Amino acid sequence: MDTLHIIGFIGALWVGFVLGLIGGGGSILTVPILVYLLGFNPVIATAYSLFIVGSTSLVGTIQKYRKKLVDFKTGLIFSFPSFLAVYLTRRYLVPNLPEIFLQFGDFTLTKEVAIMLFFAIIMLLSSISMIRNKKEIETTGPSQPYFITFTQGLVIGTITGLIGAGGGFLYVPALVLWAHLPMKKAVGTSLVIITLNSLIGFTGDVQNIHIEWTFLLTFSALTILGIILGGYASKNISSRQLKKSFGYFTLVMACYIMYMELS
Repeated sequence: MDTLHIIGFIGALWVGFVLGLIGGGGSILTVPILVYLLGFNPVIATAYSLFIVGSTSLVGTIQKYRKKLVDFKTGLIFSFPSFLAVYLTRRYLVPNLPEIFLQFGDFTLTKEVAIMLFFAIIMLLSSISMIRNKKEIETTGPSQPYFITFTQGLVIGTITGLIGAGGGFLYVPALVLWAHLPMKKAVGTSLVIITLNSLIGFTGDVQNIHIEWTFLLTFSALTILGIILGGYASKNISSRQLKKSFGYFTLVMACYIMYMELS
């Protein structure tokens, strides 16, 4: 095992630790670790990330459920269009994306570069969400019609399927604004959606790519260990400032990915 692989596995532990410590955001580092440290191409990396994110979110769901911070009914209602979109995206859309998106002079925008650039844009949005780090988003009034929720689920699910990240920074506001859940319960409920989306979405990849199960299960196990350790550490550490700091780190990483892909 070379040095980069060792660093990559340490990164897996770190991703889980961040998730356990601040309650979200860490999974967005999974794809960069898989691509830049471990050498996987973006299509395989986003597929692996779905399995890793789904596994760790399942552990997070159990932790939140024990604290009575999960609304399963709302989570299942919202997750149906989402996991449908994730599965279809991984099963049919990603494999059929053109290998070359754009060619202009000496510049060629390939499928792999396009996926990583889109991923970097989502990282930017995620970093802004963490940096702003609002204490609470509250709304009042009637719930929106379900067809709007269904459409939102399809859009967010498609994005999740393309980038292989959890999408909690998208799901949490949607749950607060649509279902009027308190912020803490929205975070816990979002983990139900992320778990279903990621694991069902991953099944769409099983028929399209060769999976190195030994590596994937090892990486996932380290991430799960990290989330457990982070959960214990969060009892003694204030996560609010850490979340903002991690947001700035994610912003730098997004800029780095854009630089790497465009250069």
